[in-house]
Amino acid sequence: MNKRIIYGLLGVVIFSGSLKLGYAQQKNFETTTVASLPSIFPSPVFMELQGESFPIGQVVTLVALPEVSEYTKTTVVKMLNKAGVKNVNTTQKIPKSIRGTVVVLGESKNGDGKSLISNHKGILDNHKEGYVISSGKKDQGFLISLIGHDAHGLFHATQSFAQLITSAFFPSLLIQDYPAQPIRGSVEGFYGKPWTMLEREQHLFFLSSVKANTYVYTPKDDPYARDRWREPYPADTLSELGRIAKIATDNHINFVYAISPGPTICFSCKTDFDLLKDKVNALRSVGVRSFYLALDDIEYQKWNCNQDSITFGKSGPEAAAVAQSSLLNKLQDYIKGVDPEAPNLIMVPTEYYDAKETPYKAALRKNLNQDIVVQWTGTDVVPPSISINDAKAATKVFGKPTLLWDNYPVNDYAESKGRLLLAPYDRREAGLSKQLAGILSNPMNQEAASRVAITGVAAFAWNDQDYDASRTWTFAARQLAGNNPKTTQALLLFFDTQHLAPTFGTHPWQVQAPSLKLILDQFRDAFSYGNKDDRAEAIKSLLNHAHEFRNAPNIIRSGTIDKGFVREAGPWLDAMAIWGEALESVVLGLQEVEMGKSNSIGYFDKAEELAKKASVIPSTPGATRFEGPVKIADGVLDVFIKDAPKLLYIAKGSK
Repeated sequence: MNKRIIYGLLGVVIFSGSLKLGYAQQKNFETTTVASLPSIFPSPVFMELQGESFPIGQVVTLVALPEVSEYTKTTVVKMLNKAGVKNVNTTQKIPKSIRGTVVVLGESKNGDGKSLISNHKGILDNHKEGYVISSGKKDQGFLISLIGHDAHGLFHATQSFAQLITSAFFPSLLIQDYPAQPIRGSVEGFYGKPWTMLEREQHLFFLSSVKANTYVYTPKDDPYARDRWREPYPADTLSELGRIAKIATDNHINFVYAISPGPTICFSCKTDFDLLKDKVNALRSVGVRSFYLALDDIEYQKWNCNQDSITFGKSGPEAAAVAQSSLLNKLQDYIKGVDPEAPNLIMVPTEYYDAKETPYKAALRKNLNQDIVVQWTGTDVVPPSISINDAKAATKVFGKPTLLWDNYPVNDYAESKGRLLLAPYDRREAGLSKQLAGILSNPMNQEAASRVAITGVAAFAWNDQDYDASRTWTFAARQLAGNNPKTTQALLLFFDTQHLAPTFGTHPWQVQAPSLKLILDQFRDAFSYGNKDDRAEAIKSLLNHAHEFRNAPNIIRSGTIDKGFVREAGPWLDAMAIWGEALESVVLGLQEVEMGKSNSIGYFDKAEELAKKASVIPSTPGATRFEGPVKIADGVLDVFIKDAPKLLYIAKGSK
């Protein structure tokens, strides 16, 4: 498609003293038939208005063509009910004459589905997971059709439908959409406390809502997937994994089970390979069809058994790659033998963190089955950016397009201590989709908080050419807020305090609190270059912002629809409220000085005490691998509170 999506005003964010959200469009949408282009995330490849908006009504006929699953049909019924539709009448046949509102679900392989696409000037293409949504007046009523290229595409169409059916009116439009990358999602691959089964379940529902299609189960602290991989899972744990895999399948997510035998496996040992097959078969018995062998973070300079020395020769990186390839190739052949339609095996190499030619990569490239997917983390373990040239270099050294394991927003390393990583997904070059096999995000130990960044990962992987980091970030806040403007605003204020994205070095790849820093810099400028009136106005404006900052945690706690996020962010919200009070106090002190009053020191002392109190609030015990005091806009807010008393001369004798 050459035609580009045209964005409306919904979701524009302005940081200036206090943050405003452009919701006027949404309010008008409910009282007029004039259509305005909606916002959908991930951004569709093509979206165009076709006419006026029309009322949905309280009675809808839902046509689910024979190929539509009961789960997909039920999903749409729930969406209609949530939107205020009182009665949903279901059928498998399209009425000869359209009366009222009719919603049709189907796939393009169905003749009726093909006709609906062509009747609305849509183009039927062959993109896997693609879909077409068309809507408008038809006969004596209104017709909305959701047609997928396949079952996955239809389900993705329902997720766009959920974002469209948010008021009493529905826009007449045409959407033609498909993913840029075949693998999109997350990999639970962090160290430290793993997610609970409930958190995994919630994460799968989230992934489906942003059109992701892959979840990799590989928590580093699952003993049966790593240290005790030879042992079978307890029956209840295996059953739970099967339940989660079923939820994933229903929501068109590929549940991938990863095993990490590298620390102890004997690559040439038949017994070990048989135990590996036993693990695969146990998982297959509960519905898992996709597998992944992780060989990262292991020793590859020595063998785990003498037999490998005999089979593969002297230990070292090159020999390790040959041994790993031998095991992987056998496992790929076995999986395809028992399930020819199973997805290809995925592997993480021991050298996963750069694109430099080495003996290990050369041997892997030469010996590994070409169908096996190779994962790669970019130019470093936590790369500050990833370019098209970086991906091309990886393709060259690994011999195939790689699956990007992007270590963001994971916070299991020392540099992330005390942080939630809530900056938008950024600094990945548009066009990467043509060089990669897909993108998976490695999330935080905090599942709900991870969704902020993963929303961006999914949006970028779906449509990297039209990806907008800032607008997608705002969408993530809006989703957590249940579309409530006040809560969305409070969440964005909070996200800004957790904007720093560290690397393994001393320089972060995303800076801390850029919006707050801009406000504080403008305040400093007013004092440096302005007159008395300018300073008074700056004080008034910053006091208002400090009040919003201080109250944001309460708004988040009461307004966020996901209480898991509130629980995970609890210590940071506590600290933010205290830091907000400290900011209020220091600005009040400056106001006292400006007005010639003598009790400014009391305000400054209070601010200092509050800052000390906020700076020692601990992170949730046991939640992350590295624990420590939580950080709130560090290097920005704390510096300002410390320096602010120096902005004006304070006469001796002030209290």
